[in-house]
Amino acid sequence: MELNSIKPADGAKHYKRRVGRGIGSGLGKTAGRGHKGQKSRSGGGPAVGFEGGQMPMHRRLPKRGFKSHLLQFNAEVTLTSLEVLGLAEVDLLVLKHARLVGQLAKVVKVINTGAITKAVKLNGIGATAGAKAAIEAAGGSVA
Repeated sequence: MELNSIKPADGAKHYKRRVGRGIGSGLGKTAGRGHKGQKSRSGGGPAVGFEGGQMPMHRRLPKRGFKSHLLQFNAEVTLTSLEVLGLAEVDLLVLKHARLVGQLAKVVKVINTGAITKAVKLNGIGATAGAKAAIEAAGGSVA
């Protein structure tokens, strides 16, 4: 066997279908689109979600809920992740570098999930009432 004699197995490769390239290709003239009608034309075909004039599903169902576009700037950190981080002072920049919050985060809050034993000082970071009590019990502070 030589490098120049290696070839893929039979049937492993096949040519890309090239439509509209003459009668000999077998897909010339109408290029497999049939004759006339909406689907034969370029850009033709019904819009996504069109149900033949019947009221479409996305309009039949009721609108529900609301999601604030400001939520993407909020983030939360657990007590466990602060414990693992193991730093004496924590601020927003430190949390971003540690990838505990996203780069877009502007408002961060510590939530009372897990436990903390190390003293941690929070700068510019909020905390829930339970989380604040746990941090202060461990000898830390929330500024």
